[in-house]
Amino acid sequence: MGRWEPDSRGRLVQAALDLYGERGFENTTVAEIAARAGLTERTFFRYFTDKREVLFWGAGTLQDLLVRAVAQAPDSAAPIDAVTAALEAACALLQERRESAQKRQSVIAASAELRERELIKLASLSAAMAEVLRQRGVSGPAASLAAEAGIAVFRIAVERWTNEVDPQDLSGIVRESLDELKAVTAGT
Repeated sequence: MGRWEPDSRGRLVQAALDLYGERGFENTTVAEIAARAGLTERTFFRYFTDKREVLFWGAGTLQDLLVRAVAQAPDSAAPIDAVTAALEAACALLQERRESAQKRQSVIAASAELRERELIKLASLSAAMAEVLRQRGVSGPAASLAAEAGIAVFRIAVERWTNEVDPQDLSGIVRESLDELKAVTAGT
């Protein structure tokens, strides 16, 4: 190994995304990821428990952000508006990471195992937001519906954002998607 370079986690993530894109998730090893990043396997395992975690390691940070935004929404906010505030906070976090998000989405779309893991992550995000809504006094079913609808909107918006050739602002896509949901539920 040569001289120490900063951002080992970021280098590992970039190396993994590049290799997953070139060879596929299933055909990429931890050793190859570490070598591409100029690091050791031991360093890889300091940051990630396995090669899937490279794609999901930020889920805790995202959940904390969503939960905090729902909790900090004005008391007068309707449940869906509190969820919308959380989604907009998440958009601000992701907006500058479009290229990485595109690669991540592509890798996940190509693997049934990773699609399942992504759905589990999204369900956890929804459950966490629903719990905060219940703590705010929203009834159980309404809290779950608002959180689930918000996560569905977010998933679809991120998919649109990562697939568009000339993308608009992620927050704008989330707002458009929420408007489409409202139109669908209103029967227009």
